[in-house]
Amino acid sequence: MKKLILVAIVCLLSITNSQAQLLPSFKLGIKGALGFSTLHSEGKLFNSDTKTGYQLGLWGRVGIAGFHVQPEAYFANKKVGLKEGNESGDATFKSFDVPILLGTKIGLGPVGFRVQAGPVFSFAQDGDIDFTQATNWDSYKKTSTGIIGGIGADISKLTVDLRYEHGLTNLNGSGNDNQKIRMWTIGVGFAFL
Repeated sequence: MKKLILVAIVCLLSITNSQAQLLPSFKLGIKGALGFSTLHSEGKLFNSDTKTGYQLGLWGRVGIAGFHVQPEAYFANKKVGLKEGNESGDATFKSFDVPILLGTKIGLGPVGFRVQAGPVFSFAQDGDIDFTQATNWDSYKKTSTGIIGGIGADISKLTVDLRYEHGLTNLNGSGNDNQKIRMWTIGVGFAFL
């Protein structure tokens, strides 16, 4: 009898979860993240040029039939280390980023795990370069694109994400070097709707 009750509970929870995944859903929230980025990674995920920046902004999620679209809008402060010959320094890329993520959620009740990926569009706001030789900030492109992929977890209204962003656009407008942002982010968010 106990086994029968346990099987009935599991089936009921599975049906409830599958119905929740099939019905339309909408969430809106705020988020913050730490970003660990490089401009020249030389094939390495982390190296001495990896610097820490941050992201602050809003996110939304619209889901149906087990899939969702999650547009976001946030201010990003991406710090990188620069090396040119014997010279070295730091650069900060400040941008307004708009990723549009597609994903799916697997979970039961208020706890779920997500897999997401999609494009990100960056619009430069300003930047600083701390470099001993003259570097022309205006030679860097003001818009760029990239792709983001990652995993996340939802625990009631709290969200946690681990993502990797790979820049597709060469940021150096002069064309001398192929400079693309590569960044890992660890973020937390809160859904207020």
